[in-house]
Amino acid sequence: MQKKSFETILFSGLGIMLMLGLLVALNVITGAVPARIDLTQEKAYTLSAGTKAILKKLDTPVKIRFYCTQSETATPETVFLKNYARKVEDLLAEYEQVAGKNLITEKYDPQPDSDAEDSARLDGLEPETVPGADRFYLGLSVNLADARETIPFLQPTRERLLEYDLTRAVSRVVTPEKPTLGVMSGLPVFGMPANPMMQMRQQGMEQWTIITELRGDYNVKRVDLTTDKIDDDIKVLLVIHPKDISDKAQYAIDQFVLRGGKLIAFLDPFSVLDSRAGQSGMLANMGGSSSNLEKLLKAWGYTFEPKVVADLNFMMKLRGPNGAPQDAPAWLGVMADGINKDDVASSQIDNIWMPLAGAFTGVPVAGLKETVLLHSTKESQLVDGFLANLSGESIIKEFKPSGVNYKLAIRLTGKFKTAFTNGKPEDKKDEKPDAEKKDAEKQPEEKKADDSLKECQAANTVVLFGDADMLYDNFALRKFDSPFGQLVSVLNGNLSLAQNLVEQMTGDSNLIAVRSRAETGRPFTRVRAMQAEAEQKFQAEIKRLEDSLADTQRKLNELQQQKTDKDQRFILSPEQRAALEKFRKDERDTKLRLKQVQKDLRKEVVSLETRLKWINILAMPLAVTVTGIVIAIVKRKKTSAK
Repeated sequence: MQKKSFETILFSGLGIMLMLGLLVALNVITGAVPARIDLTQEKAYTLSAGTKAILKKLDTPVKIRFYCTQSETATPETVFLKNYARKVEDLLAEYEQVAGKNLITEKYDPQPDSDAEDSARLDGLEPETVPGADRFYLGLSVNLADARETIPFLQPTRERLLEYDLTRAVSRVVTPEKPTLGVMSGLPVFGMPANPMMQMRQQGMEQWTIITELRGDYNVKRVDLTTDKIDDDIKVLLVIHPKDISDKAQYAIDQFVLRGGKLIAFLDPFSVLDSRAGQSGMLANMGGSSSNLEKLLKAWGYTFEPKVVADLNFMMKLRGPNGAPQDAPAWLGVMADGINKDDVASSQIDNIWMPLAGAFTGVPVAGLKETVLLHSTKESQLVDGFLANLSGESIIKEFKPSGVNYKLAIRLTGKFKTAFTNGKPEDKKDEKPDAEKKDAEKQPEEKKADDSLKECQAANTVVLFGDADMLYDNFALRKFDSPFGQLVSVLNGNLSLAQNLVEQMTGDSNLIAVRSRAETGRPFTRVRAMQAEAEQKFQAEIKRLEDSLADTQRKLNELQQQKTDKDQRFILSPEQRAALEKFRKDERDTKLRLKQVQKDLRKEVVSLETRLKWINILAMPLAVTVTGIVIAIVKRKKTSAK
């Protein structure tokens, strides 16, 4: 009996040691294999295809110096930043796995008065002051030979863009030269000198801030609207309100895109600046107010009508004639619901102003892929731009929601085909005398060789906006004078979005494929749907009440007009009193129904949230308990069978 007990203990001990050895060996093997499994639905922990392509192209070692203060004092702020630093380290480890020996990561702890702190300062890092650490460093420097890109402080608020920021820094040190940006515009974006011939309008117009900002990072070159060829050194072409653009200029843009140039076009169905001189009073006589790239859009599968989008959910308030605010449904303040948060360029943008913007209708042709960057809500419709600019009240009265999310800004990627299948358009010749026409007809026409491109050799990118006024200073910035000079504050994300797109498209083409990392939060989408449904009921009740009021007032007016005696016009008749009492009763009943709808909404939302909470709390314990009971029952059956 003792021998049997000893053998049992021996075999059990050997079994435990064997299992321990297997676990250690398994950990060593899995740690040596550079493979990870991302089980999240959005692949939140997987590098984008664009990042992998950029890292795999490295042929020279790139060094990343990562700085993080390891403060001994633990405060909520320092603990939070250190946890975020670990996420950065994990991402850098992923970069090393893809790039191999061509990416070297060095980690530093810049304590006060240390060599690491001196190195951080030389690399251009900026410390933050947080409780528990007078100088907390959390940044990195990417270096290749003499080229260096620094992220002074890794803000946790940009966690979703962390991969993009790192990949952009790597791409910049690989190609450090300034790219050339072309700007073609029908508006005076480069400024306008004062005109001495004009008595009332002698003041000139300054260069737009968007151009000033772009000139700090790029070689900005002006391109005329009548050009027949875009210079080869231009990498990205920015087109702003190309009104009255010629076919030859559209052909030049077409060939520019086909040979690999990136295009960002800001079109406008009704330019506020061009039609009524905006805030400056200088552009009133500059021709039509709409702009289009009709031939190019048609070849890509789209149309851009000269109508503007009115949206009750995004409508702004403007100052009326008497100074009081009035609703402007065609002046869109696009909020988060209309902004693509999964795209790098727009993920950090929360508010976009688009005065009298148009929509792109249609679907991309074969070979192109569409990404919607900005869109309206379904409480929107297309209206005439001129009427929308005059009065917003009339639009609201006649408003009929289309139920369509109109596309206000889109990105097209893929292989583009030419819009000019017959080659370069010919110049329009002046009218000639009949004799010269007959002589010209007798002479045989010489066919010119068609050397125009017909299709892209590689995938390319085009971004289209339905508004150009959004880039103007008065619609993007607030400027005011102070004792310290002119101060500027940002009104919205208009200029940031434009700069993000230019930056994205002037870098490595693979940067466009780098996405923002997915949100980790899981919002109650069903609760939101319930709230939206209740809101629709609420708005329907309000509309019914307003219609009832208008109908009652109309009937009262009709009864009043039937009176022949002028002295009796201000005395209510029995019919008028009855109609008024009926309206008041309907009004009371409607208000009670509205209150009941709100109560039902809150009750249903609270009930759903409570059920979800209990499911989250009890689901896992119940699953473990049921599994344990099943295992116990199975074991008991096996034991009893023996």
